[in-house]
Amino acid sequence: MSESLVRFALLLMRAVSRLPYPVVRGLGGFAGSLAWVLAVPRRRVARVNLRLCFPQWSEAQRRAVARGHFRYFMRSFFDRFIFWYGAPERIRRLCRLEGIEHFEPHRGRPVIVLAPHFVGLDAGGIRLSLEAQCASMYAAQKSRALTEAMTRGRMRFNDGRLLLRTEGLRPAVKALREGLPFYFLPDMDLGARDAVFVPFFGVPAATVTSVARLARITGAVVVPLVTTMTDDGYVARFYPPWQDFPGDDLAAATRRMNAFIEERVLEMPAQYLWSHKRFKTRPPGEAKPYR
Repeated sequence: MSESLVRFALLLMRAVSRLPYPVVRGLGGFAGSLAWVLAVPRRRVARVNLRLCFPQWSEAQRRAVARGHFRYFMRSFFDRFIFWYGAPERIRRLCRLEGIEHFEPHRGRPVIVLAPHFVGLDAGGIRLSLEAQCASMYAAQKSRALTEAMTRGRMRFNDGRLLLRTEGLRPAVKALREGLPFYFLPDMDLGARDAVFVPFFGVPAATVTSVARLARITGAVVVPLVTTMTDDGYVARFYPPWQDFPGDDLAAATRRMNAFIEERVLEMPAQYLWSHKRFKTRPPGEAKPYR
């Protein structure tokens, strides 16, 4: 897509975001139903992931979760423009923050806010940025216009800091040592580099050890923040800080992270990012599942 078309689409979505929320929600749900039909490659990825993770489920159950995921995902896409452009008062109404008592004692000290890849992660991150200056990490998009809109939208409150993923962990270490909460999304398959194969629902998954390494280097505490989409918005919920983390074993610490995410997935299975190729990187000799 050309840059001019991207800019037009961004302007259109910004206009849509000003509509009453029930209208935005309805448009997102309709787009999700359409995406389920049209986005065949991503639909296949989601179904492969669910088959690997939940072989005990019936095919009908896995299909229902995958289809629901597309609706949630597209709703979150439409909602994202409210969070990128909307007034703080509207954002606070749309996303409720709970469990803040787990976060408050660590202000000004190194803290990793663990944010797994559920559809509400943008909502939760921007909602948190209304309460504290934060740092986070991003990957540059193919479109410069989209990258600019994304970075401005995510970091427009409290002078937030967005770090480029390709720069590695050094900027994150610096931000943590300055006392900035680091909103971190470490549960994607980024290849074998700096990763270990640990189970995710019983399937070996290449999982970066960044959370454990950052905690070890900086002495940061890990406080999870998981965002759930509801019928009328979002709930971003802090969980108690992890005790005795990371310990001496990076692989065990990384497995602990995956186990926590598994528990949250079981609470809202359709809201996890099943359309991502979570098992793209395989142990030596193991077949690739997304053929």
